[in-house]
Parts: sequence; structure tokens; C-alpha cells
Amino acid sequence: MKYLLNWAARLATVFTLLTVSYSASACWFFCGNDDSDYAQTKYPIVLVHGMLGFDSILGMDYFYGVEDALEDKGAKVFAVQVTALDSSEARGEELLIQVEEILAITGASKVNLIGHSHGGPTARYLASIRPDMVASVTSVGSPHTGSDVGDLVQDISDSSEVVTAGVSAIVNALGSFINLLSSNPTSDGQNSLGTLESLNSEGAAAFNAAYPEGMPTSYCGSGANPASNGVHYYSWSGTSPYTNVFDPADPFLAIASTAFALDSGEENDGLVGRCSSHLGSVIRDNYKMNHLDEVNLFIGIHHLFETDPVTVYEQQANRLKNAGL
Repeated sequence: MKYLLNWAARLATVFTLLTVSYSASACWFFCGNDDSDYAQTKYPIVLVHGMLGFDSILGMDYFYGVEDALEDKGAKVFAVQVTALDSSEARGEELLIQVEEILAITGASKVNLIGHSHGGPTARYLASIRPDMVASVTSVGSPHTGSDVGDLVQDISDSSEVVTAGVSAIVNALGSFINLLSSNPTSDGQNSLGTLESLNSEGAAAFNAAYPEGMPTSYCGSGANPASNGVHYYSWSGTSPYTNVFDPADPFLAIASTAFALDSGEENDGLVGRCSSHLGSVIRDNYKMNHLDEVNLFIGIHHLFETDPVTVYEQQANRLKNAGL
């Protein structure tokens, strides 16, 4: 009898331990971790859209799901809107005005800028001329040394003024339409040629000479972080133009990526080459994401076997938090 009682006690102990373990696991899964301050950066986060971008259209954010996710984890987030089509400098001046407003509203002394595509150089411009207002710049899929797609379009533009004028008018009209639908329209003065001049390799080289902070000193390398102006620089990007059969943007990005096959042969996200995306500390440059997956568009459809894009933004916010930014 004593033997049976000992075994019964042992079984009861094991059962108790398993129950506690299961309960803890179940609560971790269903209740979630207490990560309400995981993304709570010292300074507000400002999201800066790219070419033909917007803050929100018909309830769909450009940085789809990113703002809400970061705010749920403690961050103060602002999605700005600058002109959809214009030079990096012109967009940067618009960004300056909005950041001044954000600092006034929040009482913060600086912001953390996260810019996608053309939003990267836009953010870099502000950080270069007003480093006192910027704690960090994170670029996502930005063409810091230009894009093969931009070079191809520039070559076509140089070959025919008539074609250039016609295409420019169409693209400007598209930019105006996007601006009209956005939740915070800017003054409608689209400048597609200014965008082209900023995003081809020649224009990017001129921009980098004027605003060099964070740029790598060697091909496909990393840049200083923090840079000489005291601003911290980071970057990440993808290299998979086609990622999901259900994403309507994938075929267009796959076609656009042929410009790289015709020129540099560089891995790319459909619009931006892997090495061109490098700025400051390179977090990763080969996510299985295309140019729109990097901001979780279209409506969150992305590669099934890659990190959720929103998670990458959360991780970056936590990285900034841990750096005291």
C-alpha cells in the first residue's frame, strides 16, 4: 500500500507540473506577453512615404498596419504626407514643416524618421540640414545610389522630348489623383521629372555629395552610425520582386526588375538594388520582400515564409529604444 501511495504522490506531482506548464504556455499564447512598451522609443517615430505615396487613402495606410502595431507597443507614431512626386530636397522641406509641428505637439526635442523608398533620401535631407531635430533615420528599400529602373527611364527620357512630356503629364496626373484621395492632401504641384532626377544614379550621386551622412564609403558596405552629425542611420530592404501569387502588384514589380537584368544584374526588390539600399547600419538587405511588401502592401499580402513586415518595424523600434533613441 505504501508503494502505491508513493507512486500516486509522484503522479500527482507530475500532473501538477504539467498543468502549471500548460497553463503558462496557454496564457503566453492566448493572453500574449506584456510587451506594451516594446516599441516605446524616447522620441516619436515619423513614417515618410515614397514616390507616389500617401499617408492614408480610403482607410488604407501606406505603411499598412505599421502605425497601429507600433502604437500598441508604446510608440508615438506620426505618418506624414509630402508631395507624391518631387525632388528629395523639395520633399525634405515639406517634411521639415511637418516635423516642426510634431515637435510642437509632443514637446519632444527630436524624432526618429523611417522612410520607405524615396522617403529615405527625403528623411536624409532633413537629417542633414537639421540634425538637431533628428535622432535617427531608418531607410527601407531606398535607392541611395540610384535605381536601374530610374536610369532606364532617364535613358528613354533623353531619347525623346515628346515621349518625356507625355509620360510626365500622365505620371503627374496620377500623383495628383493620389493626392486628392489622401487623407491629408498637399498643395497639388506634382513634379515627376524632379523625382526622376533624384532617383537615377547621376542625381543620387549629386545628392550624396551634398548630404553624405550615413552613406557607405565602399560599394555595398555600411555607413557610419552615428554619423558625423550625431544622427543614427539604419537600413533594411528586400530582394524578391515576386513574392505572392495573390498580390496584384507582384507582376508589375517582376517586370520592372528586368531593368536590373539589363544593366547591373544586382539583386533587387523590383525597383531598388540590394546594395543601393545600404545606409548606416545595415540590418538586413535580402528579406524575401518586394518593394511594396516592405511597407506591408498590398493589404498585408507577403511571402509566406518570411518575417511579417510589421514585425520588422517593431524590431527596429525596439532597437531604437535600446539605443536610447
